[in-house]
Order: sequence, then structure tokens, then C-alpha cells
Amino acid sequence: MPLDHAIARFLADSPPDQADASLAELRNATDTALLWQQGKPTSLVHNEAFTFPAADGYPVAVRVYVPVGLENSIGRPAMVFAHGGGWCLGSLPAWESPCRQLAEATGCVILSVGYRLAPEHKFPVPLEDVYSALCWITQQASALGLNPQRISIGGDSAGGNLAAAACLLARDRAGPRIHHQLLLYPALGAALNTPSSHRYAQGYGLTRDVMFFCWQNYLRDADDAANPYASPAMAVSLAGLPPATILVSEYDPLRDEGEHYAKRLKEESTAVRFVQLDGMIHGCMHMTGITPAAEEVFATLQPSAFGSDQ
Repeated sequence: MPLDHAIARFLADSPPDQADASLAELRNATDTALLWQQGKPTSLVHNEAFTFPAADGYPVAVRVYVPVGLENSIGRPAMVFAHGGGWCLGSLPAWESPCRQLAEATGCVILSVGYRLAPEHKFPVPLEDVYSALCWITQQASALGLNPQRISIGGDSAGGNLAAAACLLARDRAGPRIHHQLLLYPALGAALNTPSSHRYAQGYGLTRDVMFFCWQNYLRDADDAANPYASPAMAVSLAGLPPATILVSEYDPLRDEGEHYAKRLKEESTAVRFVQLDGMIHGCMHMTGITPAAEEVFATLQPSAFGSDQ
């Protein structure tokens, strides 16, 4: 399918990357750009916030988004969510609108985790923060009005990486039983040597060079690139993982990573729903203010997969 026309215009009008920008400037510019792409928020979901202690005692912030009608319910399905941003960018406020839409689309309470960012906190700190959130939320499920048997995990891009890796940790540490995993155009390996990583290396928003930059900020050294908890694609076995919904964008350097991961999960007897978002680019869940076609990210989700009765 051709690149979405509105996205093509957006890419043509986008300024070049700020090669000499500081990390603080990049973080501010990223949040500003994403908030602009989202347009005006339309969701009416209820939101709350709390903090919990990570494994090392650090207070991690969590924002909670509750679908309309479930504000006072108990036994609600939930999703622990990790935002994208290459492990070094992104914030809870910049992901508020997509999380509201996820709550509406899935019928789940979305718990968005403000994990610590690289390079100040390199691998495995962001992952351990997300995994700690999964464990804590599962343990506190009754107090939070959640069903501990219907807690899923999800994330987009680098957040998809953290969600996939948290599933591996939960399996290997005999941790919480995860109901479902939602991986939105996930970053799953540091090698960046798939056909799509070369075909869409430039000119489609996310570039291959930017992904190298993000991986360099996240990993401590070259050995981490082979660690399956940093690069889930490197896992020897994907057996015993929760059912998955994996969405990839057609014009995305990370497209092949998600598709290959879905195939591997299926080969190891995991139920997988794989969807390619035709005409879309990386980060399209933010682009509902640019093109109506970006709504497909949310429209394609099946609430029943996440334990919702809606």
C-alpha cells in the first residue's frame, strides 16, 4: 500500500534532525512534537496517579487510565504499559492521549509506568522498573480493583522491547502470570540488520541511525546486545510466553523485527495475532491528529484478548 498521503506530507514538511542538540533538548523536542501530532484529546477516560517502590526502592510514577463506566468497578482487566522513546526519550505526559485511547480500545485499566531513562539509567534499570511495576501491581491487584488473573503488559517501540523482555523475566523468574502481551512496532534487537532496517533507513521518520543512537544510550557495553533481556530477539527459546498481539508499521525500519518475533512465537506454540498497519510509519499511535488512518492502531485491537467483556 502507498505511504499514507497525510503522513507523506507530514514527513516532507518535517525539519531535519538537530544533530548537535543536547539530550535535554531532544527530550523536550520529542514531547512537543508528539503532543502536536496527537491533536486534541477526545477520550473521556478517568485518570489517576500513584508511585510504587522499584526493586532498589526508587519511587516510580504510574499514571492510571480507566475506561468510562469502570471507575468504581472491581476485578477489572488491566495492562501495565511502557512508553516508547528509545529508552532515553519519552515521558508519561507525552503518552497520555495514546494511553487514554488504549483504555477505550481494550476495555482495560492502563497503568503507564514512568520508568527511569537512559543514559542516566542504562540497561537493565528501565526493564527492572517495568518488571517491578508488573510484580507490584499484580500483588496489589485487589486493592487497585483489578483482576490479578487478567493483567497484561504492553508497550510501543522501546516500550515494546521492555514489555517483551518483562515477559521473558516473568517466565524465567517464575514471576507473575501475564494474561497477554501487546507489542506495538517493538524494537527487539540491536543488530538492525533486517531488510526493513535498510529499506526504510531514511526518510520515514524513525531512521536506522537514530535507532543506533538509542541502543548506544541504553546498553552498557557490546555484550548487552546479546542479552535476551535487552534484545528479546536473541532469546534461545520463546516457549512459555503469554499470548501476543503484535502490530508493525509497513514503512518502519523495525517492521521485520516484529514480524520475525511473531513467527517465532507461533512456532513455539504461543497464540499470536500479527497485524501490519499498511501505509503507516513508526510512532503512528501518536498521529491521530495527522491522519484518521492512525486510528487503526486502536481499532484493530480486540478487547477479548485482554480479558475485557466490552
